[in-house]
Amino acid sequence: MSWPWLILVVAGLVETGWAIGLKYTDGFTKLWPSVLTIAGIVVSMFMLSVAARSLPIGTAYAVWVGIGAAGAVILGIVLFGEPANAGRLFFLALLLIAIVGLKFTTH
Repeated sequence: MSWPWLILVVAGLVETGWAIGLKYTDGFTKLWPSVLTIAGIVVSMFMLSVAARSLPIGTAYAVWVGIGAAGAVILGIVLFGEPANAGRLFFLALLLIAIVGLKFTTH
C-alpha cells in the first residue's frame, strides 16, 4: 500500500473516532470529549488533504467517508448496542466492498 493510501486509511480511522466522540460530547457541552473530538476532526481532515495531493479527490473523499461511516456503524453496535440486524450488516458489507473497489480501480 502506498503512503497516500495508508494516510487515507488512518484518516478514515481517525474520522471514526471523532464520529463516535460526538456521542460523548453531549452536544459539545462536555469540555474534554469536545476538545478531543475537535482535535480528531482537524487531524482527520488534514490527513485527508495530504492524501488528496496524490489521489483523486472523489476517490479519497469517498474512501475517507466510507471508512468513517463503516467504523461508526461497527462501534455503534459494539459500544452503544445499536441494531446489528441482517439488513444493516448487508449494507455495511456493501459499503466495505465499495471502499475496496475504489482502492483497486484508482491509479
